[in-house]
Amino acid sequence: MADFIYLTKEGYEKLKKELDDLKTNKRQEIASAIAEAREKGDLSENAEYKAAKDEQGLLELKISILDSKLSNVKILDASKVDTSQVSLLTTVKIKNLKSNKDLTYTIVPEAESNLKEKKISSTSPVGEGLMGKKVGETAQVTTPRGILEFKILDISVSK
Repeated sequence: MADFIYLTKEGYEKLKKELDDLKTNKRQEIASAIAEAREKGDLSENAEYKAAKDEQGLLELKISILDSKLSNVKILDASKVDTSQVSLLTTVKIKNLKSNKDLTYTIVPEAESNLKEKKISSTSPVGEGLMGKKVGETAQVTTPRGILEFKILDISVSK
């Protein structure tokens, strides 16, 4: 049995849209490139044809992987998130005890992490260290730069 992939509704829709685009637009582009290369003659020495066929193989692999992911998705519902502790889809305000800076992150599934949007993966070192902690507790997180300590200031549901 396959492992589930947890996504938000938005993350699921984004993956579904990407898959639909690959199946329709990208497949058509590659089919056109193959047809164009085929018209140029001898296929055994046609680099354009070989490149287009290779691209087609990679595309089909990517489509297969996305199909598999989407068939194993469990969609997370923010309205059912428990804010008594840090978990997926919670927004957590923390204080870095070394630098004394307040930071706010939303804990998301790995596929949706984006540091620019302040969304960190639950499987990242910081995300993993924060998971399960409650307001007032301190999390020790081992990072490549050493051990960091964060005090949990607030936990809320992400929008």
